[in-house]
Amino acid sequence: MASIRRREKKDGTATYQVRWLEGGRGGSWQDEIFGDEDSAKDFKRLVEAHGNKWPYGWVRGRGFVEPDDNPDDPPFLDFAARYIDRLTGIDDRTREDYHRDVRVHLAHLEHMRADGRALTATVGNITQDDVMDWVRREEAGQRDPDDPEKWLRRPADPKSIRNRHGLLFCIMQAAVEAEPQLRTKNPCRSTRLPRVDNHIQDEMTFLERDEYQRIAAEIKDLAARDLTDWLVGTGMRWGEATALQVRDVTLDAAIPTANVQRAWKRAPKGVKPAYYLGPPKTRKGRRIVALSPAQADMVRRLVTGMPPEAFVFRPLEGQAWHHGNFYNRKWKPAVAAAIAKGLPKRPRIHDLRHTHVAWLIAARIPLPAIQARLGHESIQTTVDRYGHLVRDLDSEITAAVEAAMGVPAPRAGLRAVG
Repeated sequence: MASIRRREKKDGTATYQVRWLEGGRGGSWQDEIFGDEDSAKDFKRLVEAHGNKWPYGWVRGRGFVEPDDNPDDPPFLDFAARYIDRLTGIDDRTREDYHRDVRVHLAHLEHMRADGRALTATVGNITQDDVMDWVRREEAGQRDPDDPEKWLRRPADPKSIRNRHGLLFCIMQAAVEAEPQLRTKNPCRSTRLPRVDNHIQDEMTFLERDEYQRIAAEIKDLAARDLTDWLVGTGMRWGEATALQVRDVTLDAAIPTANVQRAWKRAPKGVKPAYYLGPPKTRKGRRIVALSPAQADMVRRLVTGMPPEAFVFRPLEGQAWHHGNFYNRKWKPAVAAAIAKGLPKRPRIHDLRHTHVAWLIAARIPLPAIQARLGHESIQTTVDRYGHLVRDLDSEITAAVEAAMGVPAPRAGLRAVG
């Protein structure tokens, strides 16, 4: 605890000395002098609030001062931009997205002084409280002061906040690991983030088999129907399925397969063409997917007489499917027609991948096998996203518990304790 000593001066006035042990018992004595008692009391509370340490930003004898232009403590935005520019193993579009997250979202990160004054964030002055304040601002959004019905920044969903916080964590960790070190601790390490499942509406839509058939029946284009059946039957991502080439399929083996080796990637804005072929989303995205006999027959029909580099799935009038065209001209009208006839769901194209997983889980396929088929980098991703669907084993689980508890332990000598 800090204390205040009043010291009389020869002219009849007094000064007030705040004294405390730095960090508490065992620390060295520290002190600061004030000309009035109220200021001394305010400073005493600040010291105690900071764990008996000098308040951050306070300079002895001067009070809170603006940070100097310190080359060893660069502005956060400058450091973040350099960090992203130096990243390896990412494509240009991902780099552009990271820069946008910094400009649009992380730019609102600021350092709040103990006196309530906000300072521009630097690598060294960002605290855990500053990060939590930023998370709350992301959750709340910002209304237009001139028109409360409009947003200057809309509230961010929990998943987006987690993704942006992950980028912030990596930037700050780079500062911790820099040579020379720019800070000693990552302020993002203990951030309490909003739960992704706080929203009532589920992001994923799962179709029953008859529900999918109601949509498929509305797709009159054979090439589009082939692709839709493939997406729901293999669980491939759109960018993987539409990038599949003739050379990637093996149809004469005991178990026919499709080798996922590439996927469509979006190019940076302004670059033509807008999409290009690159590696799958994750390292484990490169995988071999087993095909059913019906799937093999469909592929055989599509690839007969085609060169190795030809796309397996292609519209009659083009070389490759374009997502926007397929969605607007094939998928969206089919879903709308099915809804008009009573379909109770409005699935996206990507929900065909989710539906594929739901069907596998209903057939009691183990989650590790599903992970490998989907190309998830981690089994945790599979469990987090689809583990709640594993309910068909409830009876087996309860039966196993009943069997284990079937032979009761000796109960002689037990007595009630209350």
